This record gives sequence, C-alpha cells and structure tokens, in this order.
Amino acid sequence: MDGTGVTAGTETPAGRGLNPDGTIAREGALDRVPGAFTGVVAAARAIIVRESGALGLHSAHLYGSVPRGTAVPGVSDLDLLLILHRPPARGDRERADAMADALDRAHPEADGVGILLADAGSVLSEAERHDLGFFVACLCTPLLGEDLAARLPGYRPTSLLARETNGDLARVLPRWRERAAAAATGEELRRLTRTVARRIVRTGFTLVMPRWQGWTSDLERSAEIFARYHPGRAGQMRTAARLARSPVADPALLRMLTEDLGPWLAAEYTAAHGEKAPRP
Repeated sequence: MDGTGVTAGTETPAGRGLNPDGTIAREGALDRVPGAFTGVVAAARAIIVRESGALGLHSAHLYGSVPRGTAVPGVSDLDLLLILHRPPARGDRERADAMADALDRAHPEADGVGILLADAGSVLSEAERHDLGFFVACLCTPLLGEDLAARLPGYRPTSLLARETNGDLARVLPRWRERAAAAATGEELRRLTRTVARRIVRTGFTLVMPRWQGWTSDLERSAEIFARYHPGRAGQMRTAARLARSPVADPALLRMLTEDLGPWLAAEYTAAHGEKAPRP
C-alpha cells in the first residue's frame, strides 16, 4: 500500500511513466505533436537552423505539452531548449528572445514561446546529472542535432532525483513575491501565476514521487497523485493545477501559492529530500 489505501503495484510500469526495467521513460515524441502545432514546430526548426551558426548550436529540443501530444491551441505554449557547444552568453540570450518573439507573433495557436539555453558540457556534468541531465534525457524530445540522452544514465523516481529537480523551492519563493509586488499589468500577473502554479504542482508531485514510484508531467494527474498523500492540501494543489493551465490575474490566488501552499511545500520538501545545492 502507498499509505492512502492505493496499491502501487496495481498500476503498470507504463501507466506510471516507466520503462519495463523501472527507469523513467522519455515522455514525448515528434509524432505526438498535435496537428494544430505542426506549423509552429516547423517554423521553430527553420529559424533555429538559420541561427544555428551564430548560436554555436549543438542540438535543439522540444519539451512540454506539445511533444507530449496534450497541447491545446490558444492555451498551451511552445517550449524549446537549445543546447550550445559553449556556455551561453548575453548575446545568445538576446538572439533566443528575438527568435521566441518572432515565433510568438506569427503563431497565435501557441500562447507564448519560451526558449531555454544550456551548453552540452553542463548537461553531461556530474553536478547536473540529476537535474539538467534528467531534463534532457526524459523530458525533452530531440528536434535537431545529437541526442545527449544516449550519453546519460537511466533515471529512477528516487529521493535524489526529487531533491535535484525541485529542492530549491525555498530559494525561489522570495523572488516570486518580489515579482508579484512589481507586476504592473494584469498580463504580467497572469504569466507569473502560470509560472508559479506550474512549479508548485511539479514540486508537489516530486515530493511524493519516490513513494508513488513513477513519473508524470501531466499537471492534473500530478495534483491528484499528490492528493493521495496530502489530502489536507489537495484543494489548494488542484487550484494550482487549474491555474497552471488557465492562469488568471488574481493577486489573492497568487498569494495563496507564494505565501501559504509554497512555504508549507518547501518545508515538507526539505524535510523529506533535503535542499538542492545552490548553482553558480
């Protein structure tokens, strides 16, 4: 039993996001991209190819709901990771932001376009083995270039993975409160709420992940799995999942996430898994 009357063994490995050997399965694929998003994915590929030389591109990846096949037109955003041969510089960030803005303006089916930058050395480093490495190997779908997953280990739903992926929530909360206080428009508040809610739900899921022994990136399912173990906070986590998908500019809801659920979750997380070491 998992402590809530649910027997984990009744769920198959595939149903818990695992390979037959118990390692976490890669969750996305290009053939799962919904038809409504094939145009923006093709446009993203084209603009990345055009800018690849200037960026020193090693590879490009999709992640999030688009490669998982669950994206909703006009609601879901397009998430990209660009891995460079060298550490990203300020000019690379500016170039990536310009690419994201161009894609966002031309493709209303995506509610925003985000581009993360990393370098191959960091992805393969020991320090990032269970954070950025896990992200690339299990949560990212190759779009262009070498797939570094072949050079990374299999990952299991352990306390170590929980700590290294989301064990820094306590350090992030003050920054979110500062951004909320400085938000000048409803749109800024809405986007911040989506960012915060997504992170809260993912942290809530990884808090209980080693007990559930599986992986999911689906936010609604994550909230329900969390609720099995922490029923007293289930309502707040379900609200966070709803806001992650359909954010609103409501300061009271954002305060609930950053001043009530968030601090409680950070304390529980540190007690269960420890705190992630600060990165440079």
